Amino acid sequence: MPDYDQFISRLEQLITRVEAVLPFLPPEPDWSANAFRWRVSPKGVGYLQAVKHPHYVELDALKNIETQKDSIVRNTRQFVQGKSANNVLLTGARGTGKSTLVKAVWTAFAKDGLKIIEVDKTDLLHLADIVDLIGERPEKFIIFCDDLSFEEGEISYKALKSVLDGSISVPTDNILFYATSNRRHLLPQKMRENLDVSNEDGEVRPADSIEEKVSLSERFGLWLSFYPFSQDDYLAADNYWVTYLGGQWNDQTESAALLWHRTRGARSGRVAWQFAKDFVGRT
Repeated sequence: MPDYDQFISRLEQLITRVEAVLPFLPPEPDWSANAFRWRVSPKGVGYLQAVKHPHYVELDALKNIETQKDSIVRNTRQFVQGKSANNVLLTGARGTGKSTLVKAVWTAFAKDGLKIIEVDKTDLLHLADIVDLIGERPEKFIIFCDDLSFEEGEISYKALKSVLDGSISVPTDNILFYATSNRRHLLPQKMRENLDVSNEDGEVRPADSIEEKVSLSERFGLWLSFYPFSQDDYLAADNYWVTYLGGQWNDQTESAALLWHRTRGARSGRVAWQFAKDFVGRT
């Protein structure tokens, strides 16, 4: 028996060493799935992983952003119907429903075959591989990048610029990019860049670094801006979510909701949802 155990141990070590030198073979995507994440193996090979439990959100659950909702629904409908449509950048105040709106509009058109791929900012260097993988597919895809912004020294935004508009390849008509960010221009701008200008024959020419940073966001054809909620907007969202979770909305609930947002220092759809979960769970 000890010899047998030793043999099994050595066999496992041998298998581990062999696996370390073999190339990673990415699994074939499950194209029947509606939602995917882009994953990267330890060997740097990317692949599509089907999401087992997608987060479906109804459009009616999003309050106080009707203008933004109408714009992105119209754009997505054009895309699904095979008409021209724009890549979309959703920017503005935190917690106001940017990423939830992307999931909601995908939910609305998933029945029409629309699929969504979530890509982390750190994996944007793989965008060309993703486009090659799905560019010839018959389905329509939204590539979704949440909380997209870049710090000094990051270069992955160049891959995004190239795929959005700038590659020698013709953009595929079955892919759109939807991204959310708290920063309109996605890249940080410093005061010294605004001062770094030259005056030539009365003409002020901004520094090239500013042009580089602004050019990324300009590759998104549709910009949707989100703003902090007013108190009435916040209470309307509270009312919806408390009722949705089975609670009762009354003067006591409203007072608790106002106290909740004061302790958080913000009014937004996210804060309203968090209050509703806490309040209904307690009562």
